[in-house]
Amino acid sequence: LLNEQLKIKIKIKLKKINFMANKNYINIYNNLVKYSRNKSIFSLFTENDTFSDRLLIFFFHFGFFLKEYKKTQNKELLQEVFDYVIRELEISIREIGYGDASINKKMKTYINSLYSILEKIDNWDYHDMSKKRDIFKSFFNYDGDTVKLVNYFDKYSIFLKKNSFNSFLNGVINLEI
Repeated sequence: LLNEQLKIKIKIKLKKINFMANKNYINIYNNLVKYSRNKSIFSLFTENDTFSDRLLIFFFHFGFFLKEYKKTQNKELLQEVFDYVIRELEISIREIGYGDASINKKMKTYINSLYSILEKIDNWDYHDMSKKRDIFKSFFNYDGDTVKLVNYFDKYSIFLKKNSFNSFLNGVINLEI
């Protein structure tokens, strides 16, 4: 029994090592970060470029990415990508200077925001403009018109449909919207 437990623990450790060794996921993460740093997005709904707004824009990009590729990729692969992206995000947040005590609480809040975004955009293609605008207004403290933001993410969704999952693994892709 002990021998079997050791074999299982070794397999789990090897799986974690192999997962972290997969550098291709870094290309997905880098693409999402690059798209989220697009300053013109922020001008669509705010004059400020805050950490929380940037993180929400990142989550919207990631959410649309997962929504699109869950149609063509297996769940295990997307779970690995999800885990990798969240781990990279956590590392980035730690580099900003959040301490260990607050990082777990903040990550839980951030992950809940991502899950909420995933839930709200799941039927994005079937929502009318008003419903899509309401989705953004529920996340951003903005009283203005979010039509341009909706149009941006409609185009981003089309962009994802035109590009294969593997293209995101192979390198940084220029977002032409």
